[in-house]
Amino acid sequence: MYNYIVIEGNIGAGKTSLSTRMANELNASLILEQFEENSFLPKFYEDPLRYSFPLELSFLADRYQQLKNHFNKPDLFTTLTIADYFIFKSLIFASRNLEALEYSLYSRLFSIVSSVVPRPELIVYLYLNLENLKRNISKRGRPYEQNIQFEYLDRIQTGYLDFLRQQNDLRVLLIDTNNLDFVNNEHDYTWLKNEILKEYPIGMHTLVKG
Repeated sequence: MYNYIVIEGNIGAGKTSLSTRMANELNASLILEQFEENSFLPKFYEDPLRYSFPLELSFLADRYQQLKNHFNKPDLFTTLTIADYFIFKSLIFASRNLEALEYSLYSRLFSIVSSVVPRPELIVYLYLNLENLKRNISKRGRPYEQNIQFEYLDRIQTGYLDFLRQQNDLRVLLIDTNNLDFVNNEHDYTWLKNEILKEYPIGMHTLVKG
């Protein structure tokens, strides 16, 4: 059994929904990203060039503080933690959003911060195509997300996949969820949960429900 599982994916992939339900069922500690509290996020979508750097710095600081607080105060009633983000998403988004000089500085700061944060024993990546991501984004109705372009989603997806393919010391489970409805379909959810909880060796593993 894993002690620390991360559910990752692009914007609109369903990370929070799946993490929350699994944590509730498994009596696990839950870490959810507090992105709605970030005042730079709506401004970034309006003016990416101006707000990319402060946005990425603020996200990094928030994620680091949240993870540090959680793991420095372990839950006495459960050994499992499920999070809906991996701190390395900070570097992935920054690599897609920042200019070269900004990214160089950011990556130096990131290497210091990330070195003191525990790494998950399993990273689950929920893969959705761009059309389904846009559908989910539209359905959840956050005003500042409605103008997100396919090009931006593709850039982020490519960043995630490039990063995950390069990891030789992590367990990565990439699951194609295009034909799954794990929010409304109990059978799909149960299948997905059971696949996630299986034991996997180090490396990248890809699943498509038959």
